[in-house]
Amino acid sequence: MPRSILALCLLAGLTGCSEPPRPACAPGLGSAVAVFTLLLGKAIPGRTDLTDAEWQSFLDTTVTATLPNGYTLYDGSGGWMNPITHRTIQEGTKILLVALPDVPASLAAINRIRTDYQARFHQQLVGMIVAPACATF
Repeated sequence: MPRSILALCLLAGLTGCSEPPRPACAPGLGSAVAVFTLLLGKAIPGRTDLTDAEWQSFLDTTVTATLPNGYTLYDGSGGWMNPITHRTIQEGTKILLVALPDVPASLAAINRIRTDYQARFHQQLVGMIVAPACATF
């Protein structure tokens, strides 16, 4: 195979791994941000659900400390299938929503919250949804 064709094939394969484009924000619509949604299940393995006092402590020491400029919380409920037992459980959920600058430090901050929640409350995972958006505050 000629080198130029090989180079084109390699380049085409690599573009599939590139980052998604940031939105082009129209005037008045703010700047590009990453919107993070975390799904924090309240069922604790081997005991009763997360207590209000435990949640408040986590909120104060981890979430507010990591996101001092603000965030939004929702209460929810949903189902989740444990990948080990293949059983679906229903549980209460805290939904954390925050728009942050689209920079690596933002993802690092969100991952600190996820990691602390998983360790503190013995969770297998914390769901995360990330979407590009335009925002102004």
